[in-house]
Amino acid sequence: MKIKTLLTAAVSAMFACSLANAAELRLSHQWSTKDVRHKVAEIVANHVKNANVGLEIKIFPSKSLFKPKEQYKPLSRGQLDMVVLPLSYAGGQQPSYNLTLMPGLVKNHDHAARLNYSPFMDAVQEKMAEDDVMVLVHGYLAGGFVGKEKCVSHPDDVKGLQMRAAGKSFNQLLAGAGASIASMASSEIYNAMQTGVLDGANTSSSSFVSYRIYEQVKCYTPAGAQALWFMYQPLLMNKSTFDGLTADQKKALRAGSKKAEEYYLAEAKKQDANSVKVYKEAGVQIKEMSSSEFKAWQDLAKKTSYKQFVADYPEGQRFLDLALAVD
Repeated sequence: MKIKTLLTAAVSAMFACSLANAAELRLSHQWSTKDVRHKVAEIVANHVKNANVGLEIKIFPSKSLFKPKEQYKPLSRGQLDMVVLPLSYAGGQQPSYNLTLMPGLVKNHDHAARLNYSPFMDAVQEKMAEDDVMVLVHGYLAGGFVGKEKCVSHPDDVKGLQMRAAGKSFNQLLAGAGASIASMASSEIYNAMQTGVLDGANTSSSSFVSYRIYEQVKCYTPAGAQALWFMYQPLLMNKSTFDGLTADQKKALRAGSKKAEEYYLAEAKKQDANSVKVYKEAGVQIKEMSSSEFKAWQDLAKKTSYKQFVADYPEGQRFLDLALAVD
């Protein structure tokens, strides 16, 4: 009898342990714990924990679980539960994702918010579903241009310059405007400017500040009423994992995600505004991009980046039309 009791206790303990493991979700991302994208993940994790629904989210920041561009596949296979990443990283698996880092498709943050709930994003999420992936939190971050000796806000401004851009489509665009392209990580822009390798660069508002690029440039064109560079960086989840949760757990996850998405949009706008403040204080000239300059870039993109996207992807025109249809 005693042995039977011990066996029953052991089985119960194993079952309880199994339930505990099943109730912990693993979330991976590449950024530090000070980054806005980590804060987005934290808001969701804290809300779920406080909801007391038997679910916890363990966050693995700073590339501690997977390398940045190696996160999507394990997510789609159920080897990873959640991830915050630039969706364009997975453009090799789903070419439609490349439109989420395409010049001139997003004008400003409010336009980005409308794009997140549009037929375009519905179509993108249909592609995600094919990979057993779903969106929990939508979010775009913006960026701008800097010029070492002059402002960069119109295609004519980059002719003959050595430029660094964030993403293949932006390289195609700048090359089409007559620039020479130097590929490098955003962390290398400062030294490249300092040594004369670069005349101008394009990256995110936060990178312009964190890498102190204001020390090397004369003019900054920030993300304002119009911005050329927007990158979609959502919080994703494995769909089968989500479907396997209880109704209360799903409800808590959705509520936390809604709260995180509101924060993400507000914080993205703050990052742009903060970058302007930092550059002004450093004595750098600020040159806002006008609507006519934005249109000039978009017209050029139609002949370069958009054209190449459609040529490379059989469904490209359909996805591009859906994106361009969002006012």
